Amino acid sequence: MLIVLSLGGSILAKNLDSARFLKYAKVLQDISKKHTLLVVTGGGEAARNYIEAARAMGADEVTCDYIGIEITRLNARLLIAALGSDGYPDVPSNYLEASKAMNSGKVVVMGGVTPGQTTDAVAAILAEYLRADLLTIATSIDGVYSSDPNCDPNAVKYDTISPEKLINIVMAIEMKAGSKSPVDPVAAKIIERCKLDALVMDARDPSLLREILGGEAAKKSPVSCGTWITKRK
Repeated sequence: MLIVLSLGGSILAKNLDSARFLKYAKVLQDISKKHTLLVVTGGGEAARNYIEAARAMGADEVTCDYIGIEITRLNARLLIAALGSDGYPDVPSNYLEASKAMNSGKVVVMGGVTPGQTTDAVAAILAEYLRADLLTIATSIDGVYSSDPNCDPNAVKYDTISPEKLINIVMAIEMKAGSKSPVDPVAAKIIERCKLDALVMDARDPSLLREILGGEAAKKSPVSCGTWITKRK
């Protein structure tokens, strides 16, 4: 199985803890023994801090995007270092490079690519480009809710939803000030257009990735820490 994993910077690079990188690397090594694995790393708090500093200096948004992309690639390099010989040694800067790197048999790790796109969107585009079997968005939220659970105590978690319903939920959440959806609108739209199976899951505990993706992920049975996005009945 070919899996593209969007690994949020907020869970991977929290406090730039080297032990945390090593824990995720060990899990990714285990998963890669059974599946072909490509990882897109987020920027996390470091990216937000750099972007805020750039904005305070009057930088335009494109410049801020490029700064964020550089931070995601630094996180990618740290994860590659943690993977050791199991990781592809370079950080692909585009989808073609990632496709070629995949043939190495190593875990391929990359960061952002284009200004205006989150790493979730990059992962979704990569999954579409490679015709991946599964896109996994690993975040600090345990799935997709009817509304932002941090703002709405009556929010309902979905075990399985369609790509079309995901878009409706994401757009409604994003339009409310202070709310944040688990999948950004661009990524949601890409999931819909390529009819891609995706899983949004809580991966603050790295072992959950191993538990869910290390076996037969194609079964797509409901999981307590995530939401399946699929057109399958």
